[in-house]
Amino acid sequence: MQRIPSFPHTQRGLSMLGFLFVAVVFIVVAVLAMKLFPAYNQFFSVKTILNSMGNDSATQSMSNAELRSSFDKRAGVAYVTSVTSDDLVIDRSGGKTRLTAEYEFRTKLIGNVSLVVDFSASSDPNVSAAQIE
Repeated sequence: MQRIPSFPHTQRGLSMLGFLFVAVVFIVVAVLAMKLFPAYNQFFSVKTILNSMGNDSATQSMSNAELRSSFDKRAGVAYVTSVTSDDLVIDRSGGKTRLTAEYEFRTKLIGNVSLVVDFSASSDPNVSAAQIE
């Protein structure tokens, strides 16, 4: 008769405590992602609007009121709610019109804890956020 080799009885896998820890970390990351997605989605929409306005040759001849009205119309189409035309800074130095929007996105996280993200977008692609300040 052959003897069956015995294997060591070691447990493998994740314990319940380990699983709960991984689940809590995953849930926290998911909640943060769900809270931050609308902010970054609107930021990229604002950036696209400002870039398209900056590349439009008609913006050079528009008045400030017309630029703000154009921004409001484009923001309405793109469902941008966190930035209004009042947040626009219009700079006409150097013979070129540059539009800049600096704003903050604030949302409740849990209880009395809020999440605040500062954004800065410009119609000039050569300008970094540090130069806008």
